[in-house]
Amino acid sequence: MAKKTLNIVESAYRAVMEEQDDTILWVLAAMHSAGADHTVVLRANAVNYAVAGQAAPALAVGEWRQTQPPRMDRDLTDLMEKRSIPVFVIAEDLSDRGIASSELIPGVRLLPRAALPALCAEYAVVSHW
Repeated sequence: MAKKTLNIVESAYRAVMEEQDDTILWVLAAMHSAGADHTVVLRANAVNYAVAGQAAPALAVGEWRQTQPPRMDRDLTDLMEKRSIPVFVIAEDLSDRGIASSELIPGVRLLPRAALPALCAEYAVVSHW
């Protein structure tokens, strides 16, 4: 049986233009497919991932065109719906950035910052990205 792992994602938009997704979220999806038991908490700038309807502008470098732009909201929806990975966002980090809870994709759960230590205590492993 896999150990329950809580993944706190704080850094946002690492290599998303090159890789078309967040490397940590991609790794979590792959590990889940191999039997791992993960939960995700988005905090700081990573709460932006949970905003519905995001679209990256087209990117071109010389003749090269980015044909598969990142869709962070879709990636989170896939984690929640296809893999049943719970996704939380820190409520205060949303308000700090002027993001209303009504702007979030369905299924994302709000977590007060003060509740994070208790959530961490429920997991055998806590990773901070």
